[in-house]
Amino acid sequence: MNATPAAARARNRRDAALWAGWAALVAVTAALAVWALRTLIDLPGELLPWALLGLVAVPVAVTAAVLPRLRRRAVAVAGPTLVLCGLVLMVLAVYLVVVIGLGGEVDDDEQGVLAFSMLAALTAVVLAEPVRGRLRELAEQWAGRPQRPAASALETFGSRMTRAVPMDELLLQLAETLRSTLGPLGAEVWTGEDGVLERTVSVPERGPGRLTLAGPELAAVTRARVSGTAWAAMWLPSVLPGERRSVRVASVTHLGRLLGLLVVVRSADDPPFRDDDDRMLADLARQVGLALHNVRLDSALQASLEELRRRNAELQASRARIVSAADASRRQIERNLHDGAQQRLVALAVKLGLARRLATGDSAALLEELRTDVQETLTELRELAHGIYPPLLREHGLGEALRNAAGRAAVPTTVEADGARYLPEAEAAVYFCCLEALQNAGKHAGPGASATVRVGGSASGGLEFEVADDGAGFDPAATSESHGFVNMRDRLGAFGGELTVDSAPGAGTVIRGTIPTAALAPAEP
Repeated sequence: MNATPAAARARNRRDAALWAGWAALVAVTAALAVWALRTLIDLPGELLPWALLGLVAVPVAVTAAVLPRLRRRAVAVAGPTLVLCGLVLMVLAVYLVVVIGLGGEVDDDEQGVLAFSMLAALTAVVLAEPVRGRLRELAEQWAGRPQRPAASALETFGSRMTRAVPMDELLLQLAETLRSTLGPLGAEVWTGEDGVLERTVSVPERGPGRLTLAGPELAAVTRARVSGTAWAAMWLPSVLPGERRSVRVASVTHLGRLLGLLVVVRSADDPPFRDDDDRMLADLARQVGLALHNVRLDSALQASLEELRRRNAELQASRARIVSAADASRRQIERNLHDGAQQRLVALAVKLGLARRLATGDSAALLEELRTDVQETLTELRELAHGIYPPLLREHGLGEALRNAAGRAAVPTTVEADGARYLPEAEAAVYFCCLEALQNAGKHAGPGASATVRVGGSASGGLEFEVADDGAGFDPAATSESHGFVNMRDRLGAFGGELTVDSAPGAGTVIRGTIPTAALAPAEP
């Protein structure tokens, strides 16, 4: 993107001012250096005009400010000059203070002068690094580009990784931070796998981009850490933004797999990238690689969980279809018995009664015995039909069907049930679970035991039941689950429900079951 004319004029004025400041700095530093050397080692007076050599910087600055090619180099020249001149003045100041100020009274003592000189040298060494760092910051401010420390990109990304920030937003913030700290002309983040990378974010926006790497190219980019413009021109020419640009490319890898690229761009007139910048970019690429790897693991985990949920839903639906088909078969068998065999037996009993009235003697007695046998068979067949699927459940709901079943139970049983109606399949599941629990109580509760059945809606809107007896009880942990409990769990599981058994020796048994709201719907009237 080209600068506007106003921006270009402003930059030219800034560069000219930087060259003027550079000339003044060089001249003043040269004069102060000659004065300090004269003070420290007593230069002859005729050497003092050498201080005027610093004025040579003035015509150099004027020439550079006039020529466009040199004028654009102002930022690249002014910063290092400020650092160099500042270090020179710091060293001279330390020597003046230590050797002249503190050691002024030992001029005639060579050992004392040597000791103070060594002290000044050590002081200058200690102060060199912090002073150089501060001078670099001043140079950046002098150049008109106050940037945050490059390390802030690493710290910022590390702190945001600990929050619940979406990866797209995190990478956009990373690109913005990289531009403000390392790449004034732009920053990009590429992501992908298996040698196919796409430009995910770029600041400023450059639009979509795609790289396909294979063979030696993929191997070279994967092995690289932080590379420069010449390397990018050979292996990744498509990431280069144009001429007169200084580029740094960091490969984002994890466990030997290429997951992306970090690209930062500076103008050729900007200060060159430092070793600290490269180290920070490499550390940041490692963090981004770990973050992208974790995102892929999370995506794979979410996909697995979604597949498990889908399969669980399919399994539950399949179980529900099996239970519903079995109940439908039960209802069909019950109707066939009621409409077929039961009706024929009733008709046979009536005909036998009529025949008995017409017969006499032994024939009458035989016919009466046959009629009694038919009625007993009819009663047994009716109870069998009720056990297969009670008509009361279909016509009047759980309350009436369970009360009827309680009357036939092996232990005295009371039933507490509301009159609500539910999905027929859910009502059938609860009914047969309660029937199974009552049969277990009749077999194992012992003499003198009684049972209570409670059925109704739960606080969460589902359907729940409880069958409790005060019999002998048992230890669930020491007793294997019977076929009856397996049937109950299967019936409830078909609707996403659960079964719990609470029992202890001598403390009776409580069996509870629930069917969630999602599996229920009011029965059609």
